[in-house]
Parts: sequence; structure tokens; C-alpha cells
Amino acid sequence: MRELVAVHTDRERSEGMDMTGRRAPTIRLRRLAAELKRLRVEASLKIEDVTERTGLDQSSLYRIERALNKPQRRTVMTLLQLYEVDQKRSETLLAWLKDSGQQGWFQVYEPFLPEQYQAYVAFEYEAESLRNYESLFVPGLLQTEDYARAVVEGVERGKGLSVEDVERRVEVRMQRQSVLHRPTPMQLHAIIDEAAIRRQVGGPQVMRAQLDRLVQAIASAHVRLQVVPFGAGAHPGMPGSFVVMDFADPFDAPLVYTDGIVGDAFLETGEDVARFAATFELIAGLALSQAQSKKLIHEAAKAA
Repeated sequence: MRELVAVHTDRERSEGMDMTGRRAPTIRLRRLAAELKRLRVEASLKIEDVTERTGLDQSSLYRIERALNKPQRRTVMTLLQLYEVDQKRSETLLAWLKDSGQQGWFQVYEPFLPEQYQAYVAFEYEAESLRNYESLFVPGLLQTEDYARAVVEGVERGKGLSVEDVERRVEVRMQRQSVLHRPTPMQLHAIIDEAAIRRQVGGPQVMRAQLDRLVQAIASAHVRLQVVPFGAGAHPGMPGSFVVMDFADPFDAPLVYTDGIVGDAFLETGEDVARFAATFELIAGLALSQAQSKKLIHEAAKAA
């Protein structure tokens, strides 16, 4: 069975306080955990073997390798010695451990964000490129503030959110877009179903501004935007939205985030990543070109 880590996104799920009080793993902690597991497997050792040779608790090792616990420095050094890791590589891993508490700009929002959403934002912030398919929403990284506010208010209607709660969620969504404006911008390939540009979220004025924002995005060298027209008929993206994240560091394996009726999850196996990457390419082949998409978005703006 593939390994799933449940996570909620801001598109359709709550971004309220995590009642467990736990902090989501940073990309550095995840990187360290994955490498420690790889080194153990490379040494042909089971977790039980490591416990026997080091005296370290078996359940703690299990949690360390899944980035559920931040290990102490002496624990990591013990493991590196057991796995016979050279000094240069050991220094790199210990540096990852030292930096594993750095959460990024969203740390100020940490008390108000659930653990799962913290994880999503952390991974997105660290990603070098992102492939995002959306069936019903404009991608969060391309939303205007008014559109984002209308989405939060509409999706969460009836749940008793305060004005402050709504504005905090909108702030986080706007802050996330900084990845597109940093010195080396994220490379974003977004595909949206025509339904996302036809639904009048927030009313005609808000929707026209949002569609203008999409046209501006098409002009960006680091953004590729396509629309799947209604005329394409049934297609592989109809079951739900998903994101494929790629990272610059070769030690950071690609991630897939997907949401659906049975819940939301990160998928990390090579098989899952390849499957969703292939699905994305199939959808891209059915979608309009950027020039054709721009024309369709202009038509939708006039009709709004």
C-alpha cells in the first residue's frame, strides 16, 4: 500500500488552528528523514537492527524516518556512525538538522494554521517548479485578493468564520504568491478547466479582475497557463485537482498533492509521482495553447 500523509489545502478546506498543537515538518526535516532512511537501507539494516546496536528506541526511529519527530543531534551522530557516513556527508546532514526548525514567512501564522496546511505551504515555498491542475478554482498562486476572499467566504459559508479568520486566510494565500516574485521565480505550469473561468466567483466585477490577472500571468516568462475547454469533453482531470512539486535539491524527491472526495494526501512514491505527471501531460495535450487560452479567457471576461 502506498504511504499517504493527509493534508488539507486552502482551496476547499479549513485553514483554522491545529488542535493538536503539532508543527508540520519543514522541507529540511523531511530531507533529513528521507536520507537517514536511505542510509539505513543502504547499510542493509532493519529498524530492529539499529535498535539492537545503538539502544535507540524503535518507535522513535520510526518517527524520525517519517519526519514526525525532530531528532537530537547526538541521535543523528549515533546513526551516522553506525551507517559509516563520511565526514563531509555527515556535516551536510547535521546542517540540515540545525536548519530543520526554519519555517519561513508563514511562521507568524503558525498558531492559526493546522499542521497539514503548514506542510503544504512549506513544500510549495521550497519547490522549484509546480504543475497544478484545477477543475473548479483558479489556482491559489494566481488568485486576486478579492477572488480569494470570495472563495473563502463562499466555501466556508455557514461555518461561523469571523471577519478576522477570513482575512487571515486571504493574507496567507496572497503571501504564498511570493514564490512567483522572488529573484529566481518558481516555474508554474497551471491548467484549469473552463468551468473555473466561467463561474462568477464574487460577482462580475471581481471575476473580470481575476480573469485579467490570468491574462497578465500568461505574459510572465515563468508561468505557463492553459485552459481545458468544455469542447474537450471528458478528460483525466475531471475527478479532482492535484499538484506535482519538483525541488532543486536532488535529495528532495518530487511530491504529489491531491484532493478528492475521500480526502487529501501527499503521495511520495516514484510510481505515484510518475502516474500523476503522466496524467498532467495528458490533460495538457487536451488543453488549449496559451494563445488560445488567452483568447478564451478574454471571451469569458466579456461575458462576466
